[in-house]
Formats: sequence, structure tokens, C-alpha cells
Amino acid sequence: MLKPLLSILLALVALSAQAVDVRLAIVKTARLRVHEHLLFAGGDSARQLDTNFSAFLVQHGDTLLMFDTGLGRHVATQYEQDMRWWERPFFRYEDPVTPVQAQLAAAGVGPVRQIVLSHTHWDHASAIDDFPGVPVWVPREEMAMVEKARAGLRGAGGAWPSQVASPQIDWHPLTFNQPAYEGFEASHDLFGDGTVVFVPMFGHTPGSTGLFLRLGSGKRVFLVGDVVWASGALKEGAPKIWAARHIVDHDVDQTAEAVRKIREVQRRRPDLVVVPAHDSVSQDALGYFPHWVH
Repeated sequence: MLKPLLSILLALVALSAQAVDVRLAIVKTARLRVHEHLLFAGGDSARQLDTNFSAFLVQHGDTLLMFDTGLGRHVATQYEQDMRWWERPFFRYEDPVTPVQAQLAAAGVGPVRQIVLSHTHWDHASAIDDFPGVPVWVPREEMAMVEKARAGLRGAGGAWPSQVASPQIDWHPLTFNQPAYEGFEASHDLFGDGTVVFVPMFGHTPGSTGLFLRLGSGKRVFLVGDVVWASGALKEGAPKIWAARHIVDHDVDQTAEAVRKIREVQRRRPDLVVVPAHDSVSQDALGYFPHWVH
């Protein structure tokens, strides 16, 4: 009698998990027009692409969370304070900036309950202070950059004090204490139903994080942060150009290994949609907020 009852309970749990509506919205906050050969080795010097500064909204039932924040309301002040003079020709953005907070308010969407960062670089963490009191989650490995910023320090590729050093930010550790997932050595299944699964992709920064999504329609999306800057780089397994990877990638070899894992999961799962954080090609195909991908 116990076995049939247990089977029924498990089936009901599975059915309940499947019934949760999960959807994704890409919120483009700004862009920069660049030549493809600046995004990855072997890119076309004659081709120009938009580099997006995007945040990613994930709606899981009644819970709205954000993966990365794009550029926030105070990015101009942050940039003036923390972008060093020699970096400015290489790392820029174009006005206008339309922060996530403003777009959500205009659409009547919210509140955001949780922020998870793919990593703490300036163009991903800029809008944290636009969402006061919202918990911000990063792996402990990434918190090392935050602690340096709190001490007023930053090296090339570090977090900015103007964005992450406030004692008002409610930081939390994202732990990868669950089994290997899609070729990555560990995972964090946020809701326990396989729809929102974080994986470690260390290399670009000490605690870079990727996010696998299974949407309500069954579509699967993999948000890979800045492991690569353009989806075109994945076709050939091309790294960032030499100067960029030695400035912005914390560990070049680890980053290359993360690229290899992305390509391997693409090979195994050809229907998986891989979305780099700045890649306009993959993001244009999915569409932008207020459009939702189901």
C-alpha cells in the first residue's frame, strides 16, 4: 500500500512542478555599436554588431528574479568615478540608458524579489542600488572581488566600489551544493524543479555563474554571462581577442574550459538557446521586454 501511495505523491509533485509558469524577458538598458573582430579572435572586421547591456528577468510562478542588472540610473557617476582613463577607449556605452527599474515601473511589473549576478563587473552590477533591500546573490568566490571593492581597491577586471561597496547591499552566498548538471561539475537548482538551475563557470571572474532555464513551453535557454561576448565566437570556439582576454578574464585557461563546456552542451542539446550577456544576435532573436519568452 505504501509504494502505490508514494508513487502517487511523487507524480503529484512532478505535475505541480510542470504547472509552474516560467518565462524570460530580456531588458536591454543600453547598447554600443562595435566591429565583430573586437569581440572575438577571427571576427569579421567589416561587420558591425550591437553589444547589448542587458538584464534578464525570470518569472517563476509568483516570484520575479533578475539575472544581471544592465546599466542603472547612476551609471554616468559610477563610470566617472571608477573607470580609469586608460580603460575608457575600450570599455564604453552609448546614451540613452534606459534602466531596468524605469522599464519595469512603466510596465507595472514587479517587484523583483532576488538579484543574481553572472559576475560583478561594472556593466552587470550597475543597477544594484536601483533595487534597495533586494537580496543580491553571488558565489563566495565572487565575493572576493566585492571585498576588494569595499576596501576601495580594484584591479583590471575588478568590481567597482561605487556599485558594490555600500553596506546597505544585502549580499548572500550562492552555493553549488547540488549534483553535476549538463557537464558542469555542480549546480544550484533554485526552486528544486529543474526550471532555474545555476552552474559555476569560473574563469572570466573568480565566481562567474551561468543559468539554465526551462521555460513553460519546454524551451531551454542557457545564459552564459561574459564567458563569451558574442554567439559567433561559439561556432569556432574562439576566445576573446588577445588584449581583451588578458585584461578582463581572471583566468584565461578556465575561461577557455568554460567555452568548451558550452560548446559541448550545444552539441548534445541542439535545441538549447545559448545567450551571452552582450550578444545582440541571440537576444534580437528572442525579443526584448516587455515581450516575454515562454
